[in-house]
Amino acid sequence: MFPVKQPWLCKALGCYDCCVRCLGAVPYASLAATLLCYAGVALFCAGGHQALTHTDTLVQMHFARSLQDYVVLADFIKYFQYVIYGLASFFFLYGILLLAEGFYTTSAVKQTFGEFRSTQCSRCLSLTFIIVTYVLAVIWLVVFAFAAIPVYFLFNMAATCHTVNILSETTTSLNQHAWVCMDARQFGLLPWNAMPGKVCGMTMANICKTPEFYVTYDYYITAFAGAGITLLALVLYIVAATYNYAVLRFLGRKGIRC
Repeated sequence: MFPVKQPWLCKALGCYDCCVRCLGAVPYASLAATLLCYAGVALFCAGGHQALTHTDTLVQMHFARSLQDYVVLADFIKYFQYVIYGLASFFFLYGILLLAEGFYTTSAVKQTFGEFRSTQCSRCLSLTFIIVTYVLAVIWLVVFAFAAIPVYFLFNMAATCHTVNILSETTTSLNQHAWVCMDARQFGLLPWNAMPGKVCGMTMANICKTPEFYVTYDYYITAFAGAGITLLALVLYIVAATYNYAVLRFLGRKGIRC
């Protein structure tokens, strides 16, 4: 399909002018948002899935003695991993739809197709995409906030382990660093009746030295960054789609064929 009114004009205008017209019809904002959305969702889903798997191992080994102490967390991990699969599939399809809608509205705004016009139905469809994307952005804002909780917990745990290591090097008394603890129950990760629910002193320092701890920490940072990138992509979608919709409304009121 040629982005000019008559296909034979492409030969008359030359290859350069034809390419310029083609590039003018590309919705760069929607294209950038799509790439950001795919990258963000991929990071969030991959990092989140692996982080949850390693979290289950850490909790079993160090923070809970029986399954009953963390049964809620175990169920959440299991079901949220299935949710991650659904998120990846949904955003793959939704990203394609938003990119197609971006091509449609950009072509309409720039009047690149001769007999193409925006109808009331098409403007209603564009408004629907804006509303749905806005709702998704609000949801991802909540996801972004909750993704910060495990990152904050592990960051504090790493900082506390550093404190324990300093105390262990500067003093020979076990009482100096035995009181330094990290309690998972205070962060809402475990119920208050979970035992032991916390790790202290050199036990915690030894946990921080394990590869399992740092791998889990890195995965949670990856998921947190992915959630932020996805949120940025959705905001960019909203801005681009709202601008195109506003122009379509303006052209429609002026009676201009889009």
